Amino acid sequence: MRRVENEGVAAQVVEIIGKTGVYGEIHQVMVKLLEGRDKGRIMRRNVKGSVRVGDVLILLNPETEAKPIKAR
Repeated sequence: MRRVENEGVAAQVVEIIGKTGVYGEIHQVMVKLLEGRDKGRIMRRNVKGSVRVGDVLILLNPETEAKPIKAR
């Protein structure tokens, strides 16, 4: 039997934009991809849980970018 492994792409948090979600539990951050095809690209992502500038995240789907937070 062959084992299929989904490897992610490392990305470093460079800026925290704000909170979103019904209860403010989602942080929207800008991350810089550290490896992979788009190495060096900066993109917007949504992260659940606590996060700080400098943290390294593993993105399972590095092609997806979050929509900007809308002001009410």
